[in-house]
Amino acid sequence: MAEQHKDPLHGVTLKMILKELVSHYGWDELDKRIRINCFSINPSINSSLKFFRKTQWARVKVEELYVEYKHIID
Repeated sequence: MAEQHKDPLHGVTLKMILKELVSHYGWDELDKRIRINCFSINPSINSSLKFFRKTQWARVKVEELYVEYKHIID
């Protein structure tokens, strides 16, 4: 039997998280849910990834939204 991980982010990259959230919510809705300039001013996956890799509190907010989103759709 395969071991199941309890961490909902296990094996999920930040890029995968961001792409899925943008696909589901869009940039405007992400900006409403998490007030971060990289979602409102010329948003892109690459600029957002760069910001989240340097800014832990913002990354945590995006990861929390992703976990919440996954609970809703699963």
